[in-house]
Amino acid sequence: MNLSDFEKTNYSGLYISKAAHPAFGKKYIARFQYDKKRYVKVLGYTKKDNLTKKAALNLMQKFKDSIINQKEEKQIAKAKVIQKIDPDKYQELLEENKALKAILGNFKDIDPQILGDGIQKIYDLEELKQYQIELIKLQNYLEAENKRMIIIFEGRDASGKGGAIRRITRYMNNKHYRVVALGKPTDSQKNQWFFQRYIQHFPTGGEMVLFDRSWYNRAMVEPIFGFCTKEEYEIFMEDVVNFEQDLVRQGMILIKLYFSVSKAEQKRRFDRRINDPLRQWKFSEVDMQAQDLWVEFSEKKYEMLRRTSSRAAPWHVIRSDNKHLARLEAMKIILNSVDYDGRNYTLDFEHDEKVNISVQKELMQMRKSANY
Repeated sequence: MNLSDFEKTNYSGLYISKAAHPAFGKKYIARFQYDKKRYVKVLGYTKKDNLTKKAALNLMQKFKDSIINQKEEKQIAKAKVIQKIDPDKYQELLEENKALKAILGNFKDIDPQILGDGIQKIYDLEELKQYQIELIKLQNYLEAENKRMIIIFEGRDASGKGGAIRRITRYMNNKHYRVVALGKPTDSQKNQWFFQRYIQHFPTGGEMVLFDRSWYNRAMVEPIFGFCTKEEYEIFMEDVVNFEQDLVRQGMILIKLYFSVSKAEQKRRFDRRINDPLRQWKFSEVDMQAQDLWVEFSEKKYEMLRRTSSRAAPWHVIRSDNKHLARLEAMKIILNSVDYDGRNYTLDFEHDEKVNISVQKELMQMRKSANY
C-alpha cells in the first residue's frame, strides 16, 4: 500500500485513493499514529461496500477506539500488578484514610482551594512558632539588659505590615512591647518639632516599640497628598539620617523594615477587601487612590531608600507578595539584630535573598521597572 496513491480528505487520518478501481471504485483507508506506533487499515471501497465518506469516518473512529482501548486496558492491568500491595499495607492505608477524614470532616463540602489554603496556613504557623520562641528569648534579653528597641514597619497600603506585626508579637509579653500607629497630627503637634510626637512613644529600658508606619510618613504619604510643603519634605530628608544616627549612638536598637508589594498583588488584596465582608473595614479612601498614584509612590519610595538608608540604620527591603515568607524574613532580621542569650542554632537564621532584598538591588530593579 503506497501512501502516494492516496490523498487526504478533510478529516484527519482518513484517506481516499486518487484513482478509482474499474470494478470497486475508490478505496478508503485509515492512517494515524498513536503511542509512537503507526496504524493503517483498509476501510472498504465506495462502490463494492456502498461506502460514503461519513460511513468511512465512523469506521475509522471505531478502529481508533479499538486500538486506544486495548492500550488503556493493558496499562490498567499493568498498573494493577504494580500497585498490588500486601494486606498489612492496605490496612495501614485504610487507617490513614480514616484518620484524615476524622480530621477534615465534611471536606467535600468545602472549596478545595479554601481547604488547601487553610491547611497551608497550619504548616506556616507551625514553622513560625520556632522563631516566635526565639523572639520571646530576645524580649527577655532586652529586659534583662535594659536595652531599648524600635522596629519600623513601612510599605505601601496592603503590603502586609499589620499581619507581620501580629505574628511577631503574638506570644510576646505585652508588658514589654507596644505597637504604635499614630493618626493625623493635632494642630498643636503640627507646630512642634516634627519628630516630637514620635519621641514621646519611644521605648524605655527593656521595652520594644513597633511603629506601624513612622516618621517616614513625611517621606512618602505626606508629600504625595499635600500634607507637608516641599521645604518640610527636604528638611526631613536631610535631618532624618542624623536623627537616627544619634538614636543608635545613644544605645537604641533601630530596625527599619520596608515591605515591598507588587502592583498586581496590591490590587488583588484591595479587590479581596472590597468583596469580603470580613475585610471591608480595612478598605479606605486612601486605598482607592493607591493604584492610581502608584508611580508617585514609587518615586518617593525610591528617594527614601536612596537617601535615608545608612550604615547605622539601614533599610531592610522585604518582598511581601508571599505573606508567610515575608513574616518569616522579618523575624529573622529582628533576631539577627541582637546577640541574645539561648539562641537555638539548629534554626535557619540565614536570609532568603529572594525575599530579603538589598537596598541597592531594589533601587536597580525600580530603575528597570515600576512594579515595586
